[in-house]
Amino acid sequence: MTANVARGEAALRVNGEAVVLRPSFAALVAAEGELGPLFALVDRAAEGRLGLGETVALFWHCVAGRPDWLTREVMGDAVAAGGLAAATPVLRVLLGQILAGR
Repeated sequence: MTANVARGEAALRVNGEAVVLRPSFAALVAAEGELGPLFALVDRAAEGRLGLGETVALFWHCVAGRPDWLTREVMGDAVAAGGLAAATPVLRVLLGQILAGR
């Protein structure tokens, strides 16, 4: 599956595979249920206070067509291994969608 930028999707590499993250209404509601209000999440990100666990949680809820091999732990390990430099552009896309919508 390829990320469709026009739909606000982003791709994250996990174990060499591109995993599409789609910030759909259902995904964002699920993320908000776990992480609290999304505007507060965006504020924490803007202030540099968004934790790795919060980032992975947002990514996890936005996975489109989750492959069987992908677990939250695998995703977390991939984000940690790839570092913030690789995760930041993906996070920026998702946060932009939260603020701007489609």
